[in-house]
Amino acid sequence: MGAPMTQLSRDHQLDGPLLDVRSLSVRFGSNRVVDDVSFAVAPGQTLAIVGESGSGKSVTSLAIMRLIDHMNGTIDQGEIRFGQGADPVDIARASQDEMRRIRGKDVAMIFQEPMTSLNPVFTVGDQIAEVLMLHEGLPKSRALTAARELLEMVRLPDAAAMLKRYPHQLSGGMRQRVMIAMALACRPKLLIADEPTTALDVTIQAQILSIIRDLQKKLGMAVIFITHDMGVVAEIADRVVVMWRGRKVEEGPVEEIFARPAHAYTRALLSAVPALGSMTGEPFPKRLPLTVMDGEQSRVVGVESIQDTARYDQAPILSLRGLEARFDVRRNLLGRVTHRVHAVEGVDLDLWPGETLSLVGESGSGKSTIGRTIQQLQDPTGGEVRFEGRPMSEMSAHERRRLRRQVQYVFQDPFASLDPRRTVGFSIAEPITTHGLIDGAKAIRSRVAELLERVGLKPEFADRYPHEFSGGQRQRICIARALASKPRLIIADEALSALDVSVQAQIINLMMELQAEEGLAYLFISHDMAVVEKISHRVAVLYLGQIVEIGSRAAVFERPMHPYTRKLLSAVPVADPTRRPDRPMLDGEIPSPVRRVGDAPRILSLTSVAPDHKVAETA
Repeated sequence: MGAPMTQLSRDHQLDGPLLDVRSLSVRFGSNRVVDDVSFAVAPGQTLAIVGESGSGKSVTSLAIMRLIDHMNGTIDQGEIRFGQGADPVDIARASQDEMRRIRGKDVAMIFQEPMTSLNPVFTVGDQIAEVLMLHEGLPKSRALTAARELLEMVRLPDAAAMLKRYPHQLSGGMRQRVMIAMALACRPKLLIADEPTTALDVTIQAQILSIIRDLQKKLGMAVIFITHDMGVVAEIADRVVVMWRGRKVEEGPVEEIFARPAHAYTRALLSAVPALGSMTGEPFPKRLPLTVMDGEQSRVVGVESIQDTARYDQAPILSLRGLEARFDVRRNLLGRVTHRVHAVEGVDLDLWPGETLSLVGESGSGKSTIGRTIQQLQDPTGGEVRFEGRPMSEMSAHERRRLRRQVQYVFQDPFASLDPRRTVGFSIAEPITTHGLIDGAKAIRSRVAELLERVGLKPEFADRYPHEFSGGQRQRICIARALASKPRLIIADEALSALDVSVQAQIINLMMELQAEEGLAYLFISHDMAVVEKISHRVAVLYLGQIVEIGSRAAVFERPMHPYTRKLLSAVPVADPTRRPDRPMLDGEIPSPVRRVGDAPRILSLTSVAPDHKVAETA
């Protein structure tokens, strides 16, 4: 990638910053959420604003766009000077008419969730063309031509056909590229990217970062990149602003921040980052000490502990044999099925007590479908699931209910998993009462208090509601609920992907601690390869519903054999600004699992390349 700061940004800095934020404070009612924040960004420069949820980073970006006005927020004090030369505009005091001229044309923003930012009733082409017609005064035909060129610029395949599609017809990575095209339509001087890659697969994330970096060089844009992913920061930033509790606690060049963090919070943030390759040479996962904030100071909690918990001398707790899951998606005029989604095809897996087996792969690879099938949230269309050696298909209704108690699920979004109208104590107690595990309200309440303490929360939290907790606390509550029925197996489906890195590290240690004490087996579903490396005993790599590589964590991460595994690993951002990989652009999307009826995929056979390592044949 070359030097962190381009020559273009150095030349423009002679003319002063493009954006100069001075002593900015933002208030919602009586609550000040951004307090006296200052920073500047020059043309061609990338400034990363980092911090945990609630640190004020997104509110700062919304204040720069003046979208805060539409969210009952108020800029309490400070200046937001935009433009170079003698007469910059103070965005903090600009009228809404002025902001409509600036917003979209000179300052553009990419939001975290493209599906909520795109209008579902208009085509992609119409939405991009609208920006050009509004700000550039182009007629509809010329605007659509320019829209096609923009889609080609962000490397979307078949841009002409893409113009006529609706947002729901595109994948997450495609939608995010459409958002980038829309943001760049008027060649803005400043691009604000608010967590634009958080929910994306690592390969799509690598594409998005490459696109933003390449377009920045071409257009000379300033970029403000808001994220909690320190690997992304190390890869793209020139300067870093660290925010904590609404205040800026540290600022400096990216190399300086990573090499010599001065503030206790910055040190805690960096120590929690899972670094790919950090487990090289280790035969087992490890619980590591964590740096956490205690008031204004940091302290280290926990001890290093080897996670040698897998009981390979026992029979597998779970076995999948030839598992198949297909969904009908299209029919002809006569109602006959013409196309099916081949979500899972011929999967064989074994999971032992005390083991963490991770399923990795891009969206659409079949990871979550396998998890939902095991949990009986959907029926397989072929093959079988065996629990403790017993095929699920032979179990009675009573045995299936018992199986639901022994297999618990932790979902990605803890807020959506909890009933907002019920206290968390009620939600945790629900599995206990449903399965009749404990009698008597007093005994149940005592068990709920014990479970809350088990996951690091206070017993009195039982009387609170989900909205009164942070994301990390809600995920702990979901884990407590999963533990309530004393399960043998927990399926964690992207359970850490929405959490800040420091909270994520705490939950990883909690899961390992529970595994060591309770003998739990985990099926860990994730696209975060660095987290998978940290927590797994074994790893299975899925591609289009089939396993293409499976083995011990050391084998898969240190000696990857399949091209797809290597592709996944090469796309992971490295949390070290001195090692910026000059990775090639990955073109195209993951092939579709939708196939015509009668055109079933060929089942790949796995070959043993070592006692603990199997790889699928390649074409």
